[in-house]
Amino acid sequence: VQLQASGGGLVQAGGALRLSCAASVHAFSGYAVGWFRQAPGKEREFVAAISWSTYYGDSVAGRFTISRDNAVNTVYLQMNSLKPEDTAVYYCAARGYTNNAIHLQNQQLYDYWGQGTLVTVSS
Repeated sequence: VQLQASGGGLVQAGGALRLSCAASVHAFSGYAVGWFRQAPGKEREFVAAISWSTYYGDSVAGRFTISRDNAVNTVYLQMNSLKPEDTAVYYCAARGYTNNAIHLQNQQLYDYWGQGTLVTVSS
């Protein structure tokens, strides 16, 4: 499985961006996909995940929306009302299908990772 994250860039606070994670894999619908981010000097943290349901980290709930289009093997992360503290490198990751919310938030349980895309939110 190869993942390609894209869509990052520079945006002002309050703005929006949509990240994409394109997967080269057969039967993409059989995978759960998560987004994680790593800010400078901080550990990588969970942002959102999608399987049968969607799950969000506390800091992004209500502002970010994760969705998927299995027809084009892509997962999206719509980020609205961006804040400077959202500045980070965003990574998408995939793993075998599960609806276990705790497992979906655990980056150690993901098998495949994309290369990351940088999001910078200016104040």
